Amino acid sequence: MDDGHLTAELVSLTWIAAAAVVSPLLASLTRKKVPDVVWLLVLGILIGPHVLDIAHVSDGVALVREIGLGLLFLLAGLELNPDSLRDRRGRRAIVTWLICFALALAGGYLLVSGEDLRLAAVLAIALTSTALGTLLPIGKESVGTASALGRAVMTHGAIGELGPVIAMSLLLSTRSPLGAGLILIAFAVVAIAIVLVPAHLVRRVSGAHHAMVAGVHSTSQTLLRFAMLVLIALMAVSALFELDVVLGAFVAGMLLRQLLPHDDRTLLDKVEVAGFSLLIPVFFVTSGMAIDIAEVGEHLGLLLGIVGVIALVRGMPVWLRERFDRHGSAFETHRDQLALGLYSATGLPMIVAVTEVARRTDLIDSTTASVLVAAGAVTVLAFPLIANLVRTGERVG
Repeated sequence: MDDGHLTAELVSLTWIAAAAVVSPLLASLTRKKVPDVVWLLVLGILIGPHVLDIAHVSDGVALVREIGLGLLFLLAGLELNPDSLRDRRGRRAIVTWLICFALALAGGYLLVSGEDLRLAAVLAIALTSTALGTLLPIGKESVGTASALGRAVMTHGAIGELGPVIAMSLLLSTRSPLGAGLILIAFAVVAIAIVLVPAHLVRRVSGAHHAMVAGVHSTSQTLLRFAMLVLIALMAVSALFELDVVLGAFVAGMLLRQLLPHDDRTLLDKVEVAGFSLLIPVFFVTSGMAIDIAEVGEHLGLLLGIVGVIALVRGMPVWLRERFDRHGSAFETHRDQLALGLYSATGLPMIVAVTEVARRTDLIDSTTASVLVAAGAVTVLAFPLIANLVRTGERVG
């Protein structure tokens, strides 16, 4: 890399880092009614090539962005409690997402006149995802992850990320469904080996185990370094298997959680510090930089229509399943049921991921991608805000 190219990289990264610092200040000024992630997108639009043109996503920035995306999904995997997917609520969340996806896939297939199932799959994945990683900071501040609503949001959010990741790997692959399924199985075997073999060796070798434990809270940061190794390795394996890297990151989080004692948040807290300080904000800012606000403005009706369809095919089934569950809802009021539907319809990271895959394979153009990402940003801004107003109205009334 020549000096001029390095200088351009550093200048772009400086503007992106500045946006990362300013966004929480703006969120505080709006009393966090406009979440931090939305400000990151807005500032990304501002400094990006379509407005001020002072920052660009070059190769170096793109690599930092990918690591940030990986950390976001690693956190989602770490937050996911596998036991919550095996109980009745977890099974119901899985069935609900499958219903959402089937509705969106059928609607998308009709929309494209049956010309391209892969394009219909892109739309279905984008419309039925739930931004668990994005909801984590919002949920902790507004509902609490330990409350009944918080646990339900976590469960539906986990399925709303894991389901689209698997669907993207199966339906957007250039391989046959059987070939894609075999690749997923092979990836799972390799992923388990990458995580469990080193962990087993560390436990068996007393000196290594002592060094790992002793370095957790020292400058060695052994646990965090191991987590970063697992993250990058599984993202690399995903790329080698021609799968999306978000699958590797999400699986890394799920596997690492299995190695930790129950309710031990040490690793989660450390990853949050490492991720939200710079790398994850880089992902959101650069996502905003890719949005052509002029094109979005020309298709404002389409944007609002997409937001409405997301609420219809993702939020409404979640609300209806909770509202008319014959076994009884976990919530005492209808307002919490409605809030759950709104939270579940909040999507962004998977929308960004699937639109990038679709753009690389020429399934959608840059305008459609910009509108889809902007619609995801609107759901992050509007749906949690509306959900909070619904719940506040309940308390006031």
